[in-house]
Amino acid sequence: MNFKVRNHCSSLALFLIIAFTQTAIPEEQAPRAARSVHLWYPAPQGTVFYNEMTVLESHRGSYFMACGFNHGYFGIQEIRGKEDKVVIFSVWDPGNQNDPNAVPPDQRVKVLYEGESVNVSRFGNEGTGGKSMFPYQWKIGETYKFMVKADVDGSRTTYEAYFYLNESQEWKHLATFQTLTNGDYLTGYYSFIEDFWRNGESAGQIRRAKYGNGWVKTIEGHWTSLTQARFTADKTPSDNINAALTDDGWFLLQNGGDTQNITPLRSTLSRLPHGLVMPTK
Repeated sequence: MNFKVRNHCSSLALFLIIAFTQTAIPEEQAPRAARSVHLWYPAPQGTVFYNEMTVLESHRGSYFMACGFNHGYFGIQEIRGKEDKVVIFSVWDPGNQNDPNAVPPDQRVKVLYEGESVNVSRFGNEGTGGKSMFPYQWKIGETYKFMVKADVDGSRTTYEAYFYLNESQEWKHLATFQTLTNGDYLTGYYSFIEDFWRNGESAGQIRRAKYGNGWVKTIEGHWTSLTQARFTADKTPSDNINAALTDDGWFLLQNGGDTQNITPLRSTLSRLPHGLVMPTK
């Protein structure tokens, strides 16, 4: 995954710089991946970030991220095909390194909890940190719920990730990670769609999902609904991307294939707060 956000002002600013181009690209220089697209939700610092997501179209190498924040992200992936799907939650170490073995032990993400059937490991090459992967055959058109909880202890923040299992109607606690944050609570809320297959063919495939009923619990204990989202994209030189509001008032993201860009980048989409249901956990 090439796109990420960390708790460094310079890194955040860098990823918010979006490259625009209308110039035709020679076929031999055409992007090998669909352009990553994001929704940024303005909200105060919080102790809980809750969001819901429905994947409408997917292909191998797709990452649909529901709950992103300055120190990590949480979503679902279709890895090598429709029978190879996972729920994934990741948190970064501090620093800009890419070799997970080069990080001193006292600077690494600590694993405080690992759920049953969840594979926890370290990652690199896109920053370093800890990740958890839970094999789960999520379905197109079905809505899934995601929740991240944060607790600050001095210079460290503990993040708990929960995924709602629709079949058994219960929350699955995937993992609890702790990392150095200088005392940050949850902030920098966003969602994205990414094509990590990057084989040329994948750029011609549509990936589409909608996001809604998002909430943040502030550090003062008040729930605030996510009724606005700012549309951005990475620097991949293609314009077959879009964001919109659906008929039921959810935020829509789409990339790849014959996607038509209707909503300009950096536009802010707004929905009415009616119909939002506060999370119960």
